[in-house]
This record gives sequence, structure tokens and C-alpha cells, in this order.
Amino acid sequence: MSEAPKHLPAEERRAATVEAVIDLAAEQNPSDITTAAIAQRMGLTQGALFRHFPSKEAILQAVMSWVSGRLLTRIDQAIHAAPSPLAALEAVFMTHIDFVAEHPGVPRMLFSELQRPSESLPRRMVQTLLEHYRERLHRLLQAGQAQGELDAGLDVEAAAVLFVGTIQGLVMQSMLGGSVARIQRDAAAVFAIYRRGIVRSAR
Repeated sequence: MSEAPKHLPAEERRAATVEAVIDLAAEQNPSDITTAAIAQRMGLTQGALFRHFPSKEAILQAVMSWVSGRLLTRIDQAIHAAPSPLAALEAVFMTHIDFVAEHPGVPRMLFSELQRPSESLPRRMVQTLLEHYRERLHRLLQAGQAQGELDAGLDVEAAAVLFVGTIQGLVMQSMLGGSVARIQRDAAAVFAIYRRGIVRSAR
């Protein structure tokens, strides 16, 4: 449970609110999370919560901003530390898996926002995150082709879609099975299968 001290600077209070929402999302349907539940998790009144966020929508915006910033930063660090495009793809895959294992409420939040029937800023933020993610994958896949690591005839768009879909599949299975540990247990073997489908064939 995320419990925040009663008196925190504004920035720390906002960060604690984001943490509380993500924790709650790991336990229940994100669309059912109320500001009353968030305030209760933090040991605050709703009035105190609204001094930092004017609405639930503003809270969701802060959550999506945090997720996007943290995930893309970790992915970029993994890419820069990798010795080759193929190694970078694996590093991105495992980094994403580790991020989900650390914050199981995050994929629930992303799925929930994408399923919202009406357009909203948090939904657009999730779409932008996915666009930036795919751009990084495209660059890595194209670099892998240019350096001879990946099949020259590889459909880069399809390979990027499969990369993201593979992670989403692992996430869904871990959610359905009720075991976050499963996603880390299965990740390496699953990526090995993906890898065999994109590498340059031996002549």
C-alpha cells in the first residue's frame, strides 16, 4: 500500500499520487478508480488531493506523463548501452518486461485509456507513447538490416508490430494467470523465438 505523509511538498505529493494510482490499477479495473479511493490510499481527504490536481483527468494526465517519461528513458538507456542493433532490441524487450514487472498497474492503465470510447488527453498521450516506441523499434530494425544482422527482406513495420504484440501477449497472460513473476520467467525464451524470425538467414 502507498501511504504518504500528511505534509509533503507539492511535487512530492503529485509523485505520490501517481504512485497511488498505479498501485490501485494493479488491484482493480483502472476505470473504476475514484478520486475518493486515491485520497484514501494516500491518507488524505479529497479536498487535499484536489489542491494538487483540479480533476481526475488531470491525475490521469500526470500518470501517463510519468509512464511515458520513465519507460522511454529506460528504453533509451538500454539502446545506448547495447553493442549492436540486435542486442539493443533484446535489451529493449527485457527492459520493458522489467518495467511491467515493477509496475504491474501500468499496462492496465494503458489498456484502459486506449479502450475509452471518447477522445481525451490521457488517451492521446498513450497513443503518442506508442508512436515514439515504434519509431525507436523502426530505427533499430533498419539499423540491424543495414549492418547485416537482420534479414534484408524483413518487413520492418510487421516486425515492430510483432515486437509490441509479443510483449502485450506476455502481459495479458501474466494478468490472466495472476502472476507478475511469469512475465519475467517467460520473456527470454519468447524473445529467442522472435529473434529467430528476424535475423539474417545463414547462407
